[in-house]
Amino acid sequence: MATRAMLAELAQICAAECGMQVQFESVGGVDAARRVRDGEAFDVVVLAADAIDKLIAAGSVLHDSRVDLVVSKTVVAAPAARPPVDVSSEQALRKAVLDAPTIGYSTGPSGTAVVALLQRWGVFDVVRERLVQAPAGVPVGRLLAQGQAALGFQQTSELMGLTGVRVLGELPAGCEIVTRFTAGVCMASLQQQAARALIACLASPQTTALKRAHGMEPA
Repeated sequence: MATRAMLAELAQICAAECGMQVQFESVGGVDAARRVRDGEAFDVVVLAADAIDKLIAAGSVLHDSRVDLVVSKTVVAAPAARPPVDVSSEQALRKAVLDAPTIGYSTGPSGTAVVALLQRWGVFDVVRERLVQAPAGVPVGRLLAQGQAALGFQQTSELMGLTGVRVLGELPAGCEIVTRFTAGVCMASLQQQAARALIACLASPQTTALKRAHGMEPA
């Protein structure tokens, strides 16, 4: 879901450049991977790099079609109505987490990394009952805006433009969570040449400004 808005705009650019119809369907990453594994007739899939690698290993994505597109950083956010808290250092972030009555995180790769961070700190069991996982396809920002979480972790692109949400900052040194999003041609595609042309367009230098406008960097 972190790439949803970006891919919608890239689809228009690449459709015009390649002279083809392009439409992305954005769903939660777990759902997307399952549907590709089940052989649904998609041409291209864009997921976190490790998910693409698993699909390649399963024979669901062509191994020589793998192309990294963007890298995306995870940030810390809170409801706009709450006073801002310090997250500028690992110690400050750990304190903010321990002080928060509720903590939102995603079902995607950033959420998995947040859980790993809490475990590394040795506080996962302390805050377990305060963790609120956003349903697949629902941004953590919605939990924050609706008061269901007092602190939240999610990728920048999924928090941009949301009302009622205050971004407190990127995760500090030693705690960074960076997701690499990668594209691949689905084995079930009946248009593999066109799919490869689309991926080449998605990765082209002309898309750099648009990717940055969505809070991501070219891979």
